[in-house]
Amino acid sequence: MLELFLDVSQIIIADIVLSGDNALIIGMAAATVPEKNRKKVIFIGLMAAAILRILFALVASYLISVPGLLLLGGLLLFWVCWKFYKDIKEFSSEKKDDHTSGVDLSGKGMKAALTTIIIADVSMSLDNVIAITAIARDNKTLLILGIAFAILIMAVFATAIVKLLIRFKWLSYLGLAFLIYLSATMTFDGWLQLAPFIT
Repeated sequence: MLELFLDVSQIIIADIVLSGDNALIIGMAAATVPEKNRKKVIFIGLMAAAILRILFALVASYLISVPGLLLLGGLLLFWVCWKFYKDIKEFSSEKKDDHTSGVDLSGKGMKAALTTIIIADVSMSLDNVIAITAIARDNKTLLILGIAFAILIMAVFATAIVKLLIRFKWLSYLGLAFLIYLSATMTFDGWLQLAPFIT
């Protein structure tokens, strides 16, 4: 009973940290597109993350044994960080010129935001499922509950994050700094996982 409680507690913590990160990315990307497209971007981002988590969970026992996947995930997140930096700068510039340019940039903004979200979803969904699988081991019920809770966290937090980022622009840079830290952590952990196979 105590072991089950500890496993559930660890899965909840892993979900809050890793799904919270995913919600942050979806929220940050959605904040860079015109208001009329934000709900659509959030919905697509959440659906992609949910589907990817379910797909990865189906082959989780295989994924967890593949060396180098965490390293690849970390490198993908670094690319996401670079995209975010450019998106934040472009978003700020567009806001300043919005009343004079008369140019509809919504299509471009949506495409860029969704590209960023999908790349991040792949990386973070993989990371989340690997973490949950490592905790749940052979307990399929725990694995399913962990994935479901992760999706719930993303759905709850993504919209709230968008509202905060629109109101307080400096939070975007704080979020970017956190994502850089997360990317570095994933890359380092992935390197440690891969190192025994190349030395």
